[in-house]
Amino acid sequence: MELADGKILASVKDGVGRIVFNQPEKRNAMSVNMWEGMGQALDMYAEDPAVRCVVLQGAGDKAFVSGADISQFEKNRANADAQKEYDRLTSAGRLKLSTFPKPVIAQIRGFCMGGGLGIAMSTDIRIAADDGQFGIPAAKLGIAYGFDMVKALVSLVGPAHAHMILMSGERFDAKEAERVGLVNRVVPVAELDATVDKLTATLAVNAPLSLRTNKMTVKAVLQDAGDRDMAAIRAAMAGCFDSNDYREGRRAFMEKRKPAFTGT
Repeated sequence: MELADGKILASVKDGVGRIVFNQPEKRNAMSVNMWEGMGQALDMYAEDPAVRCVVLQGAGDKAFVSGADISQFEKNRANADAQKEYDRLTSAGRLKLSTFPKPVIAQIRGFCMGGGLGIAMSTDIRIAADDGQFGIPAAKLGIAYGFDMVKALVSLVGPAHAHMILMSGERFDAKEAERVGLVNRVVPVAELDATVDKLTATLAVNAPLSLRTNKMTVKAVLQDAGDRDMAAIRAAMAGCFDSNDYREGRRAFMEKRKPAFTGT
């Protein structure tokens, strides 16, 4: 399926929803309507019980997402008021990604910069090819990144590495991204597809209620105590223990077979 005038491609196969940022001529830089298209795809995947996890990737071999589409800056981000409007236009897509209940994986090749890195940091697992290039060039553009993005960066790499990344504005390679904890794993380019496919195959057969609850709990750990919905977490945990999937998991273990989870 094509969304955002073909700049977002959405497809489903074997329990995996895939979103492709499809603007390779601009290294998949995110335009305003691409944020909307991504949100539409996420809405579809959230409602589809056949989708067990989602992969985000960039079209071509040059970039995951190289950042925001700078050609739109003069119109949409020329000053503080314009930036507020830009945030309003893109906030729905950002919120849908950050609150998406199912596992999300970023499959990264090439440039993953600025807002593109923000997208990757909003996913749950980041697998990068060894040609990955990362960075947040805010200091080279004269802008500052929002609190949520900086909080995500600090939660992944800690304040010392966050200061270095933000203050230098320099690019760094995939091995450095792995060293500081920005990505989970770096693999040779030729192995990227197979590595992500193996991971998604595992997630697609694991218990959906467990995946949702554990994702919810990890996110809550990173929130301020007053913002945590502990009642929702307790209810989700109880739902796991009362589920058909838990009974199936126990039976499969005793019968020494693979469980067939249904998400109920």
